[in-house]
Amino acid sequence: MSTTEVTVYNGMPACDLGEQGWERPWSGPNGGQCVETKQLADGRVAVRQSTDPAGPALIYTPEEIGAFVQGVKQGMADHLTAGLPEGTA
Repeated sequence: MSTTEVTVYNGMPACDLGEQGWERPWSGPNGGQCVETKQLADGRVAVRQSTDPAGPALIYTPEEIGAFVQGVKQGMADHLTAGLPEGTA
């Protein structure tokens, strides 16, 4: 099933978006537990957990993704990794 045949909505099963096109831009030494992203035809970005590829997909606009990335670069998400062992964040 292609993404043009389904209504794309936040929280939809990620498997409904197809298996092609998913990427792991933030993959690291975390035992295969990665966030995967997929650029949708309308410019939005789907995000899913690699260990649950049929689980829910979060759907973001390009502006939302841009704001998130900019915030991370500015250190606004550093509190999310507070208390993690050195080298795991």
